[in-house]
Amino acid sequence: MKILFISDIVSSPGRAAVKELLPGLKEREGIDFVIANAENTAGGAGITPNTIEEIFGFGVNVITSGDHIWDKKEIINIIDHPSLLRPANLSEMAAGKGYCIKESHGLKIAVLNLLGRVFMKMPSDCPFTAAKKIVPILRQETPIIIVDFHAEATSEKRALGWFLNGQVSAVVGTHTHVQTADEEILDGGTAYITDTGMTGPVDSVIGRKKEIVVQAFLTGMPARFEVATGNVQLQGVVIEIDDSGKAKSITRLIEKLSPDKIAGSE
Repeated sequence: MKILFISDIVSSPGRAAVKELLPGLKEREGIDFVIANAENTAGGAGITPNTIEEIFGFGVNVITSGDHIWDKKEIINIIDHPSLLRPANLSEMAAGKGYCIKESHGLKIAVLNLLGRVFMKMPSDCPFTAAKKIVPILRQETPIIIVDFHAEATSEKRALGWFLNGQVSAVVGTHTHVQTADEEILDGGTAYITDTGMTGPVDSVIGRKKEIVVQAFLTGMPARFEVATGNVQLQGVVIEIDDSGKAKSITRLIEKLSPDKIAGSE
């Protein structure tokens, strides 16, 4: 089983990258299942029904999210989509769900979405406690479990990787939009990477126009951080997993989008 995890998709440039590059990637890499973090698909922050349906239409099987899940009020109209996840460790009263189980090529794949608490403003319950409760439920259905841990602190991500080592197939980090070079297979057979990166304009500050962000740091004054457009890439990882749920390999991925395929900034 080969699973492609696509990093945080930012606005229309990121969506354009998925549209243009995903079909070729699936064929070249022999991808069986695609997961994408898409919480920034609508104008760079949030999700709308239109952007979600667009991403599913490109061939993504499951969409994960993070602390921007509620940024667009329209999300409430699609939050119950069976393949859209919000972090599982939000309030039990929150709409939506934090995990799902899908089938592909005769195998079941579970996807779990968690939110970190260190340096994060969004209120959430302990991700470790949530994982301890949910993972055994998922393992009753399938040993193939992919965890998107949307978190800021490297230490928190590493800790969750070791906490779930041998219990899940992969723990992949999202949120910082900067791909890390620490992909590995932990000794229990769990694939791990601290952050899978960003799918969007790389000539930027985590997807926003660099000039505006630099000016904001210099002056300390508020500014509208507009989405950048330069050097659009699709970033993520390809994870190969055996039928027992053990990861065999994890490979970082960076694919560049041709400049003539780049869309606008919304």
